[in-house]
Amino acid sequence: MERNEDLTGDDLGYLRLAAVSPSVRVADVAHNTRATVEALERVAARGCRLAVFPELGLTGYTCADLFHQEVLLDAAEQGLREVLRVSRRLGVAAVVGLPVRVGGRLYNCAALVSGGRLAGVVPKVCLPTAGEYYEQRWFTSGALRTHDEVEIAGRQAPFGEDLVFTARNLPGCAIGVEICEDLWTPQPASGRLALGGATVLVNPSASNELAGKARRRRDLVREQAARCAAAYVYAAAGPGESSTDVVFGGHSMIAENGVTLAESRRFGFETEQVVTDVDLQHLNAERARGSGFSSSTGGPLRRVDFHLPRPDSAGPAPGALRPVPSRTPFVPEDPDDRAEHCFEAFTIQTTALCTRLRHLTAGRGGRGPVVSIGLSGGLDSTLALLVAAASFDRLVVDRRGIVAVTMPGPGTTSRTRGNAEALARLLGVTCEVVPIGESTRHHLGAIGHSGRHDATFQNAQARERTRILMDVAGLHGGFNLGTGDLSELALGYCTFNGDHMSMYHVNAGVPKTLVRQLVEWCADNLFDDETAAVLRDICATPSTAELLPPTADGRSSQTTEEIVGPDELQDFFLFHTVRSGFSPTKVFRLAERAFDGRYTPEQILKWMGIFYYAFFNSQYKRSAMPDGPKVTVVGLSPRADWRMPSDAVSTLWLREIADLRALSGKERVDAAQVAV
Repeated sequence: MERNEDLTGDDLGYLRLAAVSPSVRVADVAHNTRATVEALERVAARGCRLAVFPELGLTGYTCADLFHQEVLLDAAEQGLREVLRVSRRLGVAAVVGLPVRVGGRLYNCAALVSGGRLAGVVPKVCLPTAGEYYEQRWFTSGALRTHDEVEIAGRQAPFGEDLVFTARNLPGCAIGVEICEDLWTPQPASGRLALGGATVLVNPSASNELAGKARRRRDLVREQAARCAAAYVYAAAGPGESSTDVVFGGHSMIAENGVTLAESRRFGFETEQVVTDVDLQHLNAERARGSGFSSSTGGPLRRVDFHLPRPDSAGPAPGALRPVPSRTPFVPEDPDDRAEHCFEAFTIQTTALCTRLRHLTAGRGGRGPVVSIGLSGGLDSTLALLVAAASFDRLVVDRRGIVAVTMPGPGTTSRTRGNAEALARLLGVTCEVVPIGESTRHHLGAIGHSGRHDATFQNAQARERTRILMDVAGLHGGFNLGTGDLSELALGYCTFNGDHMSMYHVNAGVPKTLVRQLVEWCADNLFDDETAAVLRDICATPSTAELLPPTADGRSSQTTEEIVGPDELQDFFLFHTVRSGFSPTKVFRLAERAFDGRYTPEQILKWMGIFYYAFFNSQYKRSAMPDGPKVTVVGLSPRADWRMPSDAVSTLWLREIADLRALSGKERVDAAQVAV
């Protein structure tokens, strides 16, 4: 299959944007217009559909009393005419700043130009008039406007601070404009515009530089993008502005939902530009998920429909500008961030278990809590035991109240059993060994099973272990702590009323890729060398349910990743499907980039087919899952994050995967078999 690196197509919901700080000369409109046009040509060649320029960029922000000169205002209008003409030729939209006369008043404005048309003009509302700023000397606030329309550059267009520009040819794209100081107020206009549907917020700005101000400016842009679940494009005036009393640095940036995607260097005298792709589908999914937009109103707004052109570049395909997606969306790539993430996740788990233990032991006359845990020597049960031990320590109770039960069966290997028993000893918990081979054979014989190593043979072992754990908990007056993780619940890779069941599911919110990192973090930060060595060997052991007899050399004959696919792929699919609601096509394109050179497109599609088939057919297990804490941004509890009918069918999703496979001439994937 040919790899598609161009992720900017409308069908994938991306929009390519530019924030430009052009080289300006104060009051030299002809020069500034040429600089704007040259920048438009460059960003159009890079596939941009929208470019944002600084506040009053056609004249220069620092013209001061020259704004009262008719010759300057006439030249600015002529400059807008030229930008309109060029935008038609290039097929690109732009937001440019200029002074605009309306009804005998002068306004500091931003004009949205799109493919030769003037979509609208937005006046600045908050005019700073303190310290180094003196805008009320020249301009009228947009809040005091007396007209809803403006005639300028031979065009008539909507005029006002209440405009939301909706691109009729790009679903999910709506543009809201606020100007510089409007962002720095207690109630930025962009909040109201976002509530009115604007997903792309633009800010033509002239923010001067002071020591330490860049950090605050960066935080404002990033946080407003997060608060509004929007893309925020900030284009700042550069050092070509007057230095009479202040200096401007051209600090432009683009943020998306709390993440800074691109940022310019400051203090450059040549034109600076930053270009990136923003994900409109992701932004709209974030808004639909939360209640902040559905339960709020920003007041009356006017919607202006416009056509967002696409540049007609004769050059090669621009390619994707967004960073390569992380292979591990549940696990930060930066080591320091990852350590902090693991600390928080582990603390969430221990706090949740402490709360449940405190509740269940209240009124027990001082007797400490008791929990049973099935300890297999694998990652999940190891993490559950570590959480239990840390919780008992926080409650200042004896760890011997943790009854770790290892239950060797037909598929148990010496490596996993040895690690389980060693870990229980080193942690100082009670360890019991209860073999299940004979009881499982007896049960299967009683129901007339032939002894085949089939799904019934495997599921019987899981249910036998759960029965023992429940009985052990009852014997000691405690409760059973489940060990299954979020990824297993997503795929249904757990036995109903077997390892699927417990009194509390401490790992239910932890995906498999994070489980491994948490165990490694515990080894690095919480334990001495001997315990850490056991934990690291557990991490190095291939994940397996150990339900089939081992090989002749004593190794497990089945591994989980060979059955349901690589953990990193399945967690990648889970994150982008559930968290963002992306289509299989978009998830596939993201996975192609993230795992380029690691998996072929055909392999990715194979495991995607299994994911969607298993995810849809396993909802009945999630509907009956026990309590357990949410740990990451994705949760599957039927009482909280994920409500889905157990009878929902996966036809639409599998058909899309089939269409993707057809591009490479492979057979259609419309079913996948997952052992349950």
